[in-house]
Amino acid sequence: MFSRRGLFGLMAGAMLAGMAGCNLETPPPAAGPGKTADSTTAAPPKAETATEGKPKAVIGVSLLTLANPFFKDMGDAMTAEGKKNGYEVLITAGEMDAARQRDQVNDFIAKKVNAIILCPCDSRSVGTAIQAANKAGIPVFTADIASLDTASKVVSHIATDNYEGGKLAGQAMVEALGGKGKVAIIDHPEVESVMMRTKGFKEVVANAKGIQIVAQLPGGAQRDTAYKTAQDILEKYPDLAGFFCINDPTAFGAISALEKAGRLAKVKVISFDGQPEARQAVKDGKIYAEPIQYPDKIGATAIQTIARYMAGETVPPQILIPTTLYKKADADKDTSLK
Repeated sequence: MFSRRGLFGLMAGAMLAGMAGCNLETPPPAAGPGKTADSTTAAPPKAETATEGKPKAVIGVSLLTLANPFFKDMGDAMTAEGKKNGYEVLITAGEMDAARQRDQVNDFIAKKVNAIILCPCDSRSVGTAIQAANKAGIPVFTADIASLDTASKVVSHIATDNYEGGKLAGQAMVEALGGKGKVAIIDHPEVESVMMRTKGFKEVVANAKGIQIVAQLPGGAQRDTAYKTAQDILEKYPDLAGFFCINDPTAFGAISALEKAGRLAKVKVISFDGQPEARQAVKDGKIYAEPIQYPDKIGATAIQTIARYMAGETVPPQILIPTTLYKKADADKDTSLK
């Protein structure tokens, strides 16, 4: 529950009045892949009543990047949902830099935020930052990307069901190629969400005996770096039939490389995200299909989960949000597109 400051709190009241929130005692053991919540060890903190000019709680958020509209939508949803609950939500982004994200977490700790939400820049090395928050008694939640560090504690992980989404992407590739052809994956193996996507994709494609995965190379999850990766793959495999791109920026990098090589009509692109520009590309025939994610729902659910936890409820260690496969027939009925 919220920490008690006793007599010291009375003496220091004036100084503390402007602070954003109170410390939380160490939360019950919980987590993503490494740890699971144990409601028998400790009670969650009780919610504090908002006072005039002061939020009920301050939530520190470090997203993967704000250069990708997916994460901007997620952050906007967190801010909006936080406002509904009387919370102040501090949005930052590591911009793919694990060290920068660690510094952001240290800043949240110094500000004595009431909870932290992370979209890890690196699912393994993020453990150091989470452990620091654990030591400070600040509960940590992850959104979209899970931590793979087994020594740190995460209360709850809220994300797309990336494994099932990857399987949908695999089914789309098998359909697009008629069950045969050479395929390349433009990857971003630093983060857990992508690991699960590629796992699901490869499991489905492995059942199509005529499809061969000839390359699985990192593309940095960004358009410019994915473009270079796609160029290298196209040069090495002139008979390539398909690209699986782990997000929309990666897909647009691949599309640019295909257009430059004059091979867009011959190579099928499967993406993963569902941003408006990508849905338009599905309609235009540049992307064959992609599993759709819902970043606004992930963001809102993350804040709602924190609110439940602060109200004393036991929250699930993992909340997965299903994807839906988006194809040209869906795009043709999509009134938001041109």
